[in-house]
Amino acid sequence: MKAITIKQPFASLIAEGYKVYEFRTWKTKYRGEILIHAGKGIDKKAMKRFEYLNLDYPTGKIIAKAKIVDCVEITEEMKEKLKEMDPIVYKGAINHQGEKNEYGFKLEDIEKIDGEEVKGALSLWEYNN
Repeated sequence: MKAITIKQPFASLIAEGYKVYEFRTWKTKYRGEILIHAGKGIDKKAMKRFEYLNLDYPTGKIIAKAKIVDCVEITEEMKEKLKEMDPIVYKGAINHQGEKNEYGFKLEDIEKIDGEEVKGALSLWEYNN
């Protein structure tokens, strides 16, 4: 099954249903089930922003399963939509001033799981349990 490694706190935000778009500088044609792997990397600034949620932030393990159902370019119109959905969760996508195109992988059917510890990888990668 395909997997994607995501820094904390963003992996836990997905697992708990707060975040339904994952952002990358590359697009994907892949649609289907994917495992959410909480990487060892932590965004300390973002962790402070989400302290109030009192979530667990495991690292180095699979923490959720979801489906990628779409991949959208993050245009100004999409930034407005994200702002309406949740300006705190999507702050990085809304305020991004970079020149690179960014894409949002739309996730549905998110299910939190207690998966095993595993080393992550870049891009979409194959997990064989």
